[in-house]
Amino acid sequence: MSTLLQVAQLGQPILRQKAQRVENIKATNIQQMIDDLLATVMDVNGVGIAAPQVYQSYRIFIVASHPNPRYPQAPDMEPTPMINPKLVSHNKVIKKDWEGCLSIPGIRGLIPRFTEIKVEYTDRNGKKQTASYTDFVARIFQHENDHLNGVLFLDRLETTKDLISDKEYQKMMSKKK
Repeated sequence: MSTLLQVAQLGQPILRQKAQRVENIKATNIQQMIDDLLATVMDVNGVGIAAPQVYQSYRIFIVASHPNPRYPQAPDMEPTPMINPKLVSHNKVIKKDWEGCLSIPGIRGLIPRFTEIKVEYTDRNGKKQTASYTDFVARIFQHENDHLNGVLFLDRLETTKDLISDKEYQKMMSKKK
């Protein structure tokens, strides 16, 4: 049975700490945390969530791109738990696009990210996986991976002029349809 977890908000010290590597993936508490993260990310209309965002200092996050009220244009993918993830390589193309964060409600920022990445992670069954992601899903991975290193999207802003309220972002997105 999954439990919906409380999301840590900006100012909580755990969001600024480097998360610890997961040694025993099969441990009951780790498997339960993965189930809880999956349930929580879907409940809050997120496209990703990292363990530090729910007060757990582990190198685990979920990438769960799907169209929802927060990201209507998001591509659909199976929610994917990633344990001890690593960004292995990336292209040289950096694109700025809008990001929000469950831990920083109410605002969005234009954040520069690589558009193509290759990653490695361990799945919840303990198997090593490699994957390549582009565009929006690559952005999610980089955003969540930052959480594991105590970095928030605000840290990647080039200027505060690249901030917008969530309400204005939603208005802007509804005009693009």
